[in-house]
This record gives sequence, structure tokens and C-alpha cells, in this order.
Amino acid sequence: MRAIQVAEFGGPEVLRPVETDVPEPGAGEVAIDVAYAGVNFAEIKARRSGYRGPILPFTPGLEVSGRVRALGPGVTDLTVGQEVAAFIAGGGYAEVALAPATTVFPVPAVLSLRTAATLPTVLPTAHALVHEVGRLRAGESVLVRGAAGGVGTVVGQLARRVGDGAVYGVVSSAAKVDFALKHGYDQVFVGDDWERQLAAATGGRGVDLLLDPIGGEQLRHSLRSLAPFGRVVNYGNAGEGAVWHFGAAELGPGAWSVAFFSILTLAVEQPEELRDVSARAFRLVADGAVELPVTAELPLAEAAEAHRLMESRATTGKLLLRVDA
Repeated sequence: MRAIQVAEFGGPEVLRPVETDVPEPGAGEVAIDVAYAGVNFAEIKARRSGYRGPILPFTPGLEVSGRVRALGPGVTDLTVGQEVAAFIAGGGYAEVALAPATTVFPVPAVLSLRTAATLPTVLPTAHALVHEVGRLRAGESVLVRGAAGGVGTVVGQLARRVGDGAVYGVVSSAAKVDFALKHGYDQVFVGDDWERQLAAATGGRGVDLLLDPIGGEQLRHSLRSLAPFGRVVNYGNAGEGAVWHFGAAELGPGAWSVAFFSILTLAVEQPEELRDVSARAFRLVADGAVELPVTAELPLAEAAEAHRLMESRATTGKLLLRVDA
């Protein structure tokens, strides 16, 4: 079968097409004929530096949609040929991928496989950030960094549904402002000057909830933009800086709180919780309440170009690889 493999860490050029054996599902696993694979920043970090410890050579890819090819022993709630979306630990950039049955989700009849490929990582992450972890309440304000990205696009819509609190976003360029405004945001700030812009918009109060995918020192600085009793949720280390270690001295002045969320960790440690969150998130898409637009789609063989596009920070919404659609 065709797959994209990383044999050495480095730039997009290390993503190379290969021919490899078709994997067979083991106990509790499902083999999926992949139609589409999502592209995520975590895969770029894995390609660059071995984020989360993949063993070389490896095939990236954390989410796929397609049809069930084969069931491993013990899997009884899915059928061969069924359309599914899946969250996986890796291996999505291929014609056939293996997934634990616990993170394989039937695709609602109203959704296409193209749309379904956008769901496994982004939708549960966005839902958890707003509801399960962020616990946004009606009337509260929220600021989202990366507002025009995949997660940010959904978070804006989910936050808007909570109530009448202000929804602020941060984007990297003026070209992304209009896109973010179409997806739930009241006001969008551009560039590294966002703290000053937010202070002006809130009269210096700050926001009740701040969602941060950057980490490091940027996460620490986010405290300055929280309202009293505010909270910040970190869900990534896109800045690739040192992890910030904090304590009472930093959090005490505003009675602030800090939380962390990783869908990769949740899938490993609490897969049933991931299923519950995913089910709630998927229903919103099936009901038409939330959309995640696909703004770029490339064939599997052009995975390197897909990574270049994402690293350029010029993309918005969701980026997909077309495998066998």
C-alpha cells in the first residue's frame, strides 16, 4: 500500500512516499481503508523533532476517515464497510490505518467522509476547551489564540453558543481577520500586540477564559490578560519553548487558575472520556450547529507541501490529505 514515511527528523522534505505492507488489526483494533487524513500541528512537531517519541521510521497522521476494512478479535460494535472516523496514535498518512476500536466513531449519515476527517482531533479538543475544561458560562468573555486555525474556528462557534459574553480572537495576520469573524468572534486582534488591544477592548479588565496553544513564556504572560478569578487553559506548545513552571506567587494576585488539556493524553489514559466528549461534539456538526471548513485539500503524495502550507502560518480552517476518496 501507499504511505508517507519519515525516516529522519527534519523539514517537510523528509516526508517521503513509500510502498509498505498492509497492516492487519490485532485484538481490539480496526483496520480502515482511508479516504481522508487530517493534518495537525502535532504531526509537524513529530516530523521535526520526534514529538511524543515516534520510532523511526514512522508514518504520521492522527486522524482519518474511511471505511472499515477488517475487525480485530473482540471488536463487535462495528461492521466491515461501515463509514467511520478515527483518532489514532499515528499512521494516518496511508491507504490503510489501524485504530483502537475505542477511538473509532461511526460517521452520521448526514456527513460526508470529507467532513468526517475534520472531526476526530479538532472537535473534541474544541469542545473540551470550552466546556469540560474551560467551563465557560453564559455572560463570560473568552479570548482564543490561533482563532483562524482548526481548533480556533470551532471554539469561536462553541463559545458563541454559550451565551452573550464577548468572544475575542488573536490571529497572526490581517488576512485571517475576516475568516475568524465569520466563525463566532466579536473582535479579532492581529499579531504580538494583542495584549494591549485586548486591554483597550475590555477597559483593562481582561477575559474570564483564555485558551492558549503556545505554551512557555507566552502562557505565563497570558495571566496579565485574565479578569479576577479568570482561568487559562493551555492545549499545546506551538512556541516550542521551555515548559513554564508556576506556583501561588504567579496565580495568587488575581485568584487565577491554569489548566492543561491534551487529546493525545486523554486518548491513552481515558479513552471512554474521549468517546463521550467526541459524541457530544460530533452531534453539533451533524445537527448543523457547528462547521469546520476545509480550506485546503491535497493528495497524499503531496504531504510535504501540506506541511509547508501549515508551517507558513498562511492557512485557515482545516487542511486535509486526500487518500482514496
